Amino acid sequence: MTLEDNGFGPPHRVVEAAEWHDAAAGLKRDGYTYFDWLSAVDEHPEGFRLVLHVARVRPLDHLLLATYVDRDSASVASIVDVYAGAAWHERETHEMFGIDFPSAGSGQAAKLDPLLLPDGFEGHPLRKEFVLASRVVKPWPGAKEPGESDAESTHSPGRRRIKPPGVPDPEEWGPGKVAPPPPPPPPSEAARGQAGGSAATEGDSDG
Repeated sequence: MTLEDNGFGPPHRVVEAAEWHDAAAGLKRDGYTYFDWLSAVDEHPEGFRLVLHVARVRPLDHLLLATYVDRDSASVASIVDVYAGAAWHERETHEMFGIDFPSAGSGQAAKLDPLLLPDGFEGHPLRKEFVLASRVVKPWPGAKEPGESDAESTHSPGRRRIKPPGVPDPEEWGPGKVAPPPPPPPPSEAARGQAGGSAATEGDSDG
């Protein structure tokens, strides 16, 4: 375990992912009995930073416990048996980032029921590779130069326009990629015969 002081806020204790559960249990034994929150940050492309905030009353103190989880195997032991209040937060973190929280004792993946997203929702919205569909029809605000209005299509030639994670290219994703409807089938022989007869009738009436 390493201790980091970033100059503001509570100090950080950084542990390996395999030590996550034991580190949380150790903090509780040391008097950090108040669970505040647990969440993650997408450190794209490396992986995820998982953060736990806990506190103790006497002496008054609080700190952040952090670990790093691989992107390809986003899994870390659940701490619900240490802090019961972590159950809600682990469900939310699983839903938003796709991080699994298997039971520390059995290693079996816990059933994390949907918490915020509707049934059938696919993907994890807080992952940086998650496509922000609204940006297909509305440009990302950060894509403009300072002082540049929506009506101005040009930008400084010396600055390369950077597309942030999650903002899709309309030519690659979105309504513009919907296949056009198939052409109507050719008219049948009967329909062509009826059309020819109607034209002949109209010619006779004009004479």
